[in-house]
Amino acid sequence: MERGQMKPMDAEQLRENGHRMVDFIADYYKTIEDFPVLSQVEPGYLRNLLPSSAPDDPESLDQVLEDVQANILPGVTHWQSPNYFAYYPSNSSIAGFMGEMLSAGLNIVGFSWITSPAATELEMIVLDWLAKLLKLPEEFLSTEQGGGVIQGTASEAILVVLLAARDKFLHRIGKNALNKLVVYASDQTHSSLQKACQMGGIHPENYRMLIAGASTNYALSPDVLKEAISHDISKGLIPFLLCATVGTTSSASIDPLLSLGKIAEENGIWFHIDAAYAGSACICPEFRPYIDGVELADSFNMNAHKWFLTNFDCSALWVKDRNALIQSLSTNPEYLKNKASQTNKVIDYKDWQIPLGRRFRSLKLWMVLRLYGSKNLQDYIRNHVNLAKHFEGLVDQNPRFEVVAPRLFSLICFRLVPAEGNLELSNKLNHELLDAVNSTGKTFISHTVLSGMYILRFAVGAPLTEKRHVDEAWEIIQAQSSLLLERFST
Repeated sequence: MERGQMKPMDAEQLRENGHRMVDFIADYYKTIEDFPVLSQVEPGYLRNLLPSSAPDDPESLDQVLEDVQANILPGVTHWQSPNYFAYYPSNSSIAGFMGEMLSAGLNIVGFSWITSPAATELEMIVLDWLAKLLKLPEEFLSTEQGGGVIQGTASEAILVVLLAARDKFLHRIGKNALNKLVVYASDQTHSSLQKACQMGGIHPENYRMLIAGASTNYALSPDVLKEAISHDISKGLIPFLLCATVGTTSSASIDPLLSLGKIAEENGIWFHIDAAYAGSACICPEFRPYIDGVELADSFNMNAHKWFLTNFDCSALWVKDRNALIQSLSTNPEYLKNKASQTNKVIDYKDWQIPLGRRFRSLKLWMVLRLYGSKNLQDYIRNHVNLAKHFEGLVDQNPRFEVVAPRLFSLICFRLVPAEGNLELSNKLNHELLDAVNSTGKTFISHTVLSGMYILRFAVGAPLTEKRHVDEAWEIIQAQSSLLLERFST
């Protein structure tokens, strides 16, 4: 290679260029509020800015970073902006970033114990730590018959759980019964469950999305579940999976775990709890009661990459019976056989997930837990909840607006209410208000629909968010609503 050309891996070049990259990222965070939170580019913008083919000869890092600054960042929606209040958060932190750097630097592919013993064993240990912070039942610990595993997302977690539950039932009653298996959840459950059913071969008519309305604060009613199960059994169908949610996507509602778990237990149904968003909050004693009933669950999932300062991707899944996962997902080709695995004394995480390959993701969770400590993590959660309470109070004080669903964590569901009380007009106004607010580039919120109402969602959870950002967002929302109402009144 020519002198000065970047080599595939050279320690001194890594040191030099790595420092420059860290400086670039640090400068990005220093100026992150200068960018529109929601990217304002048009579809296809980037194709007109970049060459139509890759270069034949190497370019300099300076050239690449110039392109990032000029062409890439304008097309980025800035999830780490303190003015980001849309969807749910996707947290970054210095500790998580350093863990990600270390994982990238080691660049191991830890699908079995032998491929990197530390990767497997640290994952077992760090998920036991997190399970203890959440006060999960001992059956979920790696020292028992279950254990934890890091999936990429909650969507992957629900898929592997569904496959394990499906195969556990089919092993007992015969593979010909697949078309009789029934899945239960509320209509507020994340769409990843529906996708898992599609991928798992569950008959489309056997996915029960049970209505959860305003009367139950959008939580699944145990009576509705009982009735659905009884009806299906009478038709010769086989209930096999119930998914309950702690912190639904639309409104952060909480299904009654204890009551639902008892129904699942009585009917021999696999009980899965999806706490992707709100699970992080349950390390705080005041929020831990929201997962009472987890002792009845067969599996439990939370996303550390949402609200736990652990960079994406890091979705923690625990199961009480690891063999259910292994029997469903295990493969044992000759080229992967080794002495350690054949002794059955080690965990091979390839048998707990969909892909074979896996990154050393436990490093970043380990660093987050060690460099911040549980007390600081609890305070981090509480701060966001208090900021959400503050925003809720601002909404309550303005007669133009109303809070639509109870605030349980750091999400506020609210809407602009027109004087006429016309639902169609209200929906139109809120839709236009959302677009107007996000078009300013100064803040970013999202929406949902509850009981036919178009609702605005304000989710507090970005690492850099302070009270001033919440206040500024509210000022923008009020200003845009005034302009909108003025236009509609003329």
